[in-house]
Amino acid sequence: MSSRLRYVPRSFLALLLAGFGLVALPLVAALLWAAWNTDLLAQRGTRAVLNAAEEARTSRALVNRIGSIERLANQIAVQPDAELLADLARAHASVRSAAEDLRRLRLGGEQRRALEQTLLLEQTLVERLAAAPPGGLPLDEISMQARELAQGASGVLAISSQLADQETERLRAEAGDLHRELFWLVGVALAVALAIGLVLARVIVRPVAQLDEAIRRLGRADFEKPIRVNGPGDFEQIGERLDWLRRRLTELEAEKTRFLQHLSHDLKTPLTVLREGTELLHDQIAGPLTPEQHQLAVMLRDNSIKLQTMIEDLLDYQRALHSAATLNVEPVSLEPLLRDTVRAHGFEANAKGQRLVLQAAPATVWADGAKLRSVVDNLVGNAIKFTPNGGTITILARERRSDVQIDVIDTGPGVLAEEREVIFDAFFRGRAGHTSRGGGTGLGLAIARDFVKAHGGNIDVIVAAPGGHFRVALPKQRVPDGLEAAA
Repeated sequence: MSSRLRYVPRSFLALLLAGFGLVALPLVAALLWAAWNTDLLAQRGTRAVLNAAEEARTSRALVNRIGSIERLANQIAVQPDAELLADLARAHASVRSAAEDLRRLRLGGEQRRALEQTLLLEQTLVERLAAAPPGGLPLDEISMQARELAQGASGVLAISSQLADQETERLRAEAGDLHRELFWLVGVALAVALAIGLVLARVIVRPVAQLDEAIRRLGRADFEKPIRVNGPGDFEQIGERLDWLRRRLTELEAEKTRFLQHLSHDLKTPLTVLREGTELLHDQIAGPLTPEQHQLAVMLRDNSIKLQTMIEDLLDYQRALHSAATLNVEPVSLEPLLRDTVRAHGFEANAKGQRLVLQAAPATVWADGAKLRSVVDNLVGNAIKFTPNGGTITILARERRSDVQIDVIDTGPGVLAEEREVIFDAFFRGRAGHTSRGGGTGLGLAIARDFVKAHGGNIDVIVAAPGGHFRVALPKQRVPDGLEAAA
């Protein structure tokens, strides 16, 4: 394995788990960041609420105690009394205690100044009341000072409420900022996760694509290039097994080729001697023959020629099977191909007084031109053999939405109903084949079927038409390699 792939996990499962972890990492980081900042905001909110509640409670306590001083001030101003002065001292101590509680809180500058000013007014009023003569103090002045003191305490309470509102607004603004930051963070995390996912997808898909390409090459009988798969260890093992299969198939292909070569040589050599002998007998080189002997010599010669033709056809069929697995697909203009095929059969049809009719609409199909020509050539040749003298063979071609159809129709006897299912089988010769076609081996339609299926198409016998009617349907678009094998 190359050095640039040493970081790849040794198994596909480990690669998937690592990929899931990497994709989830930015999302988990965004989630943790959001949870941490949300918790900080919740803590600040809790502290703010508790502080505001404590400020409000302490401020109300200060207002209540200053209210007590205001009442005592009005009473002392009318009639100073030792008991009232004692109550005033206790109320004054209570105000100072409330002020100390308030100072310990996080006061704003305005609130602190208001508190200190209120305490100064309270201290002044208490000192004046404590030094009140037996005849009392001017009630109007004391009442005015007491009201100013109460107003100052109320101001402290109002400022506390205002600060609580400001803190609430600040927390709301921070929550909005956090929401926007979280939105952008999630967007960035998703983008990063997507980028990581695309990179991991490439890492994961690459060995799969290499395996797919290797299998397609095996399906096309392309055994030359070694198979190498880079990726997790289990994928590399599959690649090594496919390469072993490639080598094995190469050996089998070579063995088959040698077998066919030996078979051809071993059969043709004695057959050639047999044919030469029968020819000598037929030509009466070894001496004159009686009519019965001459008839036997003719029978031997004809059957030896037929046997040689069958052997050659068998070898051609094996080569055709191998050829069907390898297509050289390209855009093929259908009308010129059909016109050339009809022209090639023109002499044979004219010799029987037959008429060849071509009706082809302009169409282009992805196909191997040589193999498609072989299919049409086989169908037209069979139609000429089937059709009696003076008959008509019609070749039609039309383009449909998803495929192209080629019809070859003749005015011969047609295909028998019981033979329509097996007529495309190799070496099958129907009843009409034994009579009308004489020397056929039943391989032509089998080869045509294999070529058509290799293109992802179909070849069928149309039963509703009189005479012989064969239809080839080919997809207009290029068929992926190996589709016919999957079918």
